[in-house]
Amino acid sequence: MSSSFRLGESTIRSILKDVCNAIIKTMKGKFMPTPTTEDWKRIADGFNKKWNYPNCIGAIDGKHVNIIAPPSSGSLFFNYKKHFSIVLMAVVDDKYRFIAVDIGAYGKNSDGGILASSRLGRAIEMNTFNIPTDTPLPGTEIIMPHVFVADEAFPLKRNLLRPYPRSSGISEKERIYNNRLSRARRVVENAFGILYQKFGIYNKNLHLHPKYVDIVVFATCILHNVMRCYNIPSDDEVNTRQSSANNDDEQRLLSNLSTIPEDISESSASAFETRDMFATYFQSPEGRVPWQHLI
Repeated sequence: MSSSFRLGESTIRSILKDVCNAIIKTMKGKFMPTPTTEDWKRIADGFNKKWNYPNCIGAIDGKHVNIIAPPSSGSLFFNYKKHFSIVLMAVVDDKYRFIAVDIGAYGKNSDGGILASSRLGRAIEMNTFNIPTDTPLPGTEIIMPHVFVADEAFPLKRNLLRPYPRSSGISEKERIYNNRLSRARRVVENAFGILYQKFGIYNKNLHLHPKYVDIVVFATCILHNVMRCYNIPSDDEVNTRQSSANNDDEQRLLSNLSTIPEDISESSASAFETRDMFATYFQSPEGRVPWQHLI
């Protein structure tokens, strides 16, 4: 761009930062707002209808964004793929749109560790994310929580489900559960694929300081949602949504998360039971799909 427009590289960098910050400031509230309870319910309905996974409100995964090694950073950004990177951690809905993102973690860290230490992960664990209350699975009276789905890199929690481990062999019920979870979870992989296809900057190592990489990645995530949004809300709708939220709800969501409630360990203890109940439901007449035994 510097040679094309005959501008200095420092000028181009300054313009880049200004444009990305403007995109984030003016478009985040419209295209990546903090979800309300009704938003989660619509997402859960979409996952059930499209991907055959009830009570699912999002798929979570991390994506490495390759960068040039920052000065004096040692091995902090050096990942298991032998590249330097920062991590884009994202929650994606049933329509491949980013619901929430956490950007900038060191490339050397694992997905599960990044989520656990992020404000996003703590908000999910502490239930300060406007997640709906437990509801019955379709066609039954079995009360189950609303859950996020993830791969083996993430811990098993009551509202964060991962597949059964395959290392020691699995039963037919566990195999079917893993396939159903994978069917819902792949939306986040597809969202990353669409993002990388649309924005050519991801096809090379970004030669920017990590803090500037963060705003570039955030801006592309918002623009991705713009391209995936077919019913663009008006400014009046956005203002009404923000004014109807609880007092500084978004700030409450992403701050003051240092205190973990006492019932967290109890919730973790019921994670295995939650996964088993979903697996059993997928075997029942109400929860099975015709093709699940053919895979």
